[in-house]
Amino acid sequence: MPTRESTAVPVLDLQATSIDLTRQICDIESVSGDEGLLTDAIVASLAGAQHLEIIRDGDTVVARTVLGRARRVVIAGHTDTVPLNDNLPTRYETEDGVEYLWGRGTVDMKAGVAVQLKLAAELTEPPVDITWIWYDHEEVSAALNGLGRLARNRPDLMAGDFAILGEPSNSIVEGGCNGNLRVELRAFGLRSHSARSWVGHNAIHDLAPLLDTLAHYVPREVEVDGLVYREGLNAVGITGGVAGNVIPDEAMVHVNYRFAPSRSGEEAIAHLRELFPGYELTVVDLAEGARPGLDAPLAQQFLAAVGGVARPKYGWTDVARFSALGVPAVNYGPGDPMKAHADDERVPVEQISACEAGLRSWLSGHGD
Repeated sequence: MPTRESTAVPVLDLQATSIDLTRQICDIESVSGDEGLLTDAIVASLAGAQHLEIIRDGDTVVARTVLGRARRVVIAGHTDTVPLNDNLPTRYETEDGVEYLWGRGTVDMKAGVAVQLKLAAELTEPPVDITWIWYDHEEVSAALNGLGRLARNRPDLMAGDFAILGEPSNSIVEGGCNGNLRVELRAFGLRSHSARSWVGHNAIHDLAPLLDTLAHYVPREVEVDGLVYREGLNAVGITGGVAGNVIPDEAMVHVNYRFAPSRSGEEAIAHLRELFPGYELTVVDLAEGARPGLDAPLAQQFLAAVGGVARPKYGWTDVARFSALGVPAVNYGPGDPMKAHADDERVPVEQISACEAGLRSWLSGHGD
């Protein structure tokens, strides 16, 4: 079986259209943990770009201009995908008069990466300095995330006045993101033989009030800096029981809370403690949200250049990593988020062109 060392590095044609470049990038498989070949191809494709300083950290690539501009913009995208399911190689298809590029990664988020890579090569004298980042391991554990690794080890490489993450947003600006909290809520009882249930105490039955609270919970809609974020609180798993003839002494509900960026993570945890008193609460995962980031001057200029309309991002994205470093950030990339990870993942090719046109116009058009 060929090793990575013996595999020829694919050639990316940066003079191709961003649509064709998307197809080239998608056809290089890069499921999380296997991004190396695509990373090699990105580095090789930029080898002749004299206006860029290239820094590689594992399978994360940083390419930046050092032109002494007064302001710096960071533009990032991840190169990994979720596992394949007979959805490569890519192909073009037309439905209801709309042309799509179909295949794994077309939405999440190699179309965005293709646009960024093409612009990185072509914009040699931008009016702002630009840091381009293409990073690994976004689709798996946060502990492996390449952007998170960069934030820990080289936060200076993520510094800027404004950041754009190429997450799919139908090529419309989506500001900030909701926070994400997952907890385990446990009830405890006393085991006994089910034929003598009165001797024990059924922990599963004690979950009834908790489930009733979840079933009747009305999620908040919270306005943050002009964008309205919709929260969500849901049971995503439940366990309990020992055997078919034993009264269970422990039961657990796994709860996911998507909270507006007006709340901190600690405030989100406190909210769940208030909702579910009497249950043992264990935090499984916590990711802070990010405010919209649209009040920064560069963000205002960018928004005006690409249409002047912004929406909230309901899901969590890596814009929160920039926000934590004090860099306002938005999501902007081709593709419908509803098609991310789907077996029929596909992106309207017009959105790829629109995203490129919007970024190119803004990065070429405004002054210092």
